[in-house]
Amino acid sequence: MHPQRFTDGRVPDPGIRRLFTLEHRWQRWLDVEAALAAAQADVGMVPHAAAAAIGAAAQLDRLDVERIHRGIAETSHPLMALIVRLTEATGEPHGGWVHWGVTSQNIMQTGDVLVLREAHAVLLDLLAGVLDAAADLAEGGADIVLAGRTHGQHAVPITFGFKAAVWIDELSRHVTRLGHAAEHAFRAMTGGAAGTFAGLGPDGPAVQAGVARRLGLGSMTVPARSIADPFAEYACALGILASTSGRIARDVALLMTTEVGEVAEPQPPATVGSSTMPHKRNPQLSQDVIAITAQIRALVPLALEGMMQDHEGDGAGTAVMDDVLARACVLSGDALTRLVVILDGLELDTDRMRRNLELTDGLISSEAVMLALGRMIGRQHAHDVVSEAARAATSDGRRFVDALAADERVVAHLDATAIATLLDTAEHTGRSGQIAHDGAARARTLAAQLRRDGQRPPGAATADDDDLRAMR
Repeated sequence: MHPQRFTDGRVPDPGIRRLFTLEHRWQRWLDVEAALAAAQADVGMVPHAAAAAIGAAAQLDRLDVERIHRGIAETSHPLMALIVRLTEATGEPHGGWVHWGVTSQNIMQTGDVLVLREAHAVLLDLLAGVLDAAADLAEGGADIVLAGRTHGQHAVPITFGFKAAVWIDELSRHVTRLGHAAEHAFRAMTGGAAGTFAGLGPDGPAVQAGVARRLGLGSMTVPARSIADPFAEYACALGILASTSGRIARDVALLMTTEVGEVAEPQPPATVGSSTMPHKRNPQLSQDVIAITAQIRALVPLALEGMMQDHEGDGAGTAVMDDVLARACVLSGDALTRLVVILDGLELDTDRMRRNLELTDGLISSEAVMLALGRMIGRQHAHDVVSEAARAATSDGRRFVDALAADERVVAHLDATAIATLLDTAEHTGRSGQIAHDGAARARTLAAQLRRDGQRPPGAATADDDDLRAMR
């Protein structure tokens, strides 16, 4: 994504909402039914001709969608009407093999995993965009000095590139977390009514493995309907990502305040900040991200509740988890899309950064003075001396450099040139520049890796092959 695409105030739609529409989910459920029949044919459980007919019929555009909607309303069941229409479309004599030996949640959960995997690919692509934009900021701002702030007060000088590198460091761990969560969640389940393979018999594990292989998924070790922790893990990963995204947006919003004014979001010319105050340039996108990510974090407790299922599974926990994942993915896409726009077009006001550095008239460099003096008189003694000079400068309206120059304990060890050098904010940014460059390189490598990984289906884990062989 590039700033030129953000020209009329509209943020591009990442396309995740479409994935969670009912009809898109139906198609994925049909994909599972087709894979199930093919896997069953492989082990001789259903005729190959039946599997081929089911696979050919398992296309939503071949089914009567209106009748499916009516059937769901009549039966109060989310899948049965789809099965009936698929059976009809398959025709005799093969339609009787549709949905053989499995239960509704097997089909729906595995199909919804396919949907989640599609959303996951979009989210990773957006994360790659955020990382690329942050890399540009880290590299371009590696030597741009601004005030570091802790507790809302000036701390020590940093560079803007360092700030971006901090964002990158957090974002990189989210890629790892989402990868682990995806590996656990993107698995096929065809264990039947309670997860024992009773309906499929001795070949049940082989059928599930075949379904997984055809769909590019892993295979559940124990295909119990009550197992929901992988989905809760994924929702929690999105919640933690939301915290980082919201924190970055809050950083931008705070830096945009009138009193600070060091950065500005990209803003198309026609954007209106206020209906009554024409001068306003609000942190609109950042506030969007802050609000959206708060909603994502609020879903995490619900995801944990979704794990609370009675006995071998119940509909309440499943319904909660389905809703949480859909909402969390959609909201995450909305937040990351805005974050890409913000970081890709962020405007830095280096003059304002420099003026803000000078607000405390050298006090921001007190640590540098203390450490230099401490090498001669000891750190704690130097802390007391510099603190006295800082208080004198603050309370008496004196310049910090003059307060230091007036203290014999200071000038006995530091001359005017040494003090001036120590008060130069550019001389006390530590390894900010190197950290920024390292962070930029890391972000670009990771973004490229995400885009390469996006060319193949994520989550095609086969970690359970040994378990499958053991069960045969």
